[in-house]
Amino acid sequence: MELLIVLGRVFASAAANVFQKKFTHLGLHSLFIVMLSYLVLAVLSLPLLAWVEHDAIQNQFWINILLAAFLDMAGTLFLVLSLSKTDLSVFGPLNAYKVVFSMLLALIFLGEVPSLQGFSGVIIILLGSFLLFPPATTTQSNRLWQLFKQRGVQYRFLSILLFSIGTLPLKTAVVSGGALATTLYWCLFGLPLSIGLYYQFGGKRWRMDWQSAQKHQTHFIWLGACIFLMQYTTMLVFSQLLVAYSLALFQLSMVLQVFLGYRIFHEKHILRRMAACGVMIAGCLLVLTT
Repeated sequence: MELLIVLGRVFASAAANVFQKKFTHLGLHSLFIVMLSYLVLAVLSLPLLAWVEHDAIQNQFWINILLAAFLDMAGTLFLVLSLSKTDLSVFGPLNAYKVVFSMLLALIFLGEVPSLQGFSGVIIILLGSFLLFPPATTTQSNRLWQLFKQRGVQYRFLSILLFSIGTLPLKTAVVSGGALATTLYWCLFGLPLSIGLYYQFGGKRWRMDWQSAQKHQTHFIWLGACIFLMQYTTMLVFSQLLVAYSLALFQLSMVLQVFLGYRIFHEKHILRRMAACGVMIAGCLLVLTT
């Protein structure tokens, strides 16, 4: 059962990223894509509130879920921005940096100094990044710098940072409120936040975005369903496993994203990027087994 939950999370995450990238190709505002996703999530969540045992929810749940919803909504925005500027087959492997960010946050806020094995894992993840682009695109000495200075990659790192920070209150919310309640209120609290941001920074494009989106209503419903499944299975995993091991399991999605980038968006260098995935997954496992 646990394996099915993890696989469901992996496939739902990859499918959601495919839909998000397709929508960016339509020229839709990134905040509009996020807002409409949360609208579908809210519609899916409202009927399920009847299944939540509200009397059993602890008071600390509400603060943690609100904080997690805000951080993850912002992370989702930068995720969509990243997909608009980066190949899916590059976007996927960069997911390995969640482990690096988690380690850095533990060092800064908890004083947990990584061991030599942990540092070795980080170096291996960097080497995997080195493999994401072929030698012909740039010189050997600055290939990593060429990767890190790309705007899409920078957006991806921002989304990873926000998601990594958001994992902490999210895990606490699951413990105090349960997987279903956490998922539903994560969806519901994210909607007004995303509406406010879109109104502030993209509201003038409302008519143009809405007209374009109307032609793809079914795809937006599928996107919302994929995000809902991804989030609920994530909460189920968090309720059963430590966060670090949960993140390790989720690294499996990077291989699927490289393959989908090749098959759907005709992205190049699939063998090289598959090799990068293998190296970066090895680095993740080194860090997480320290």
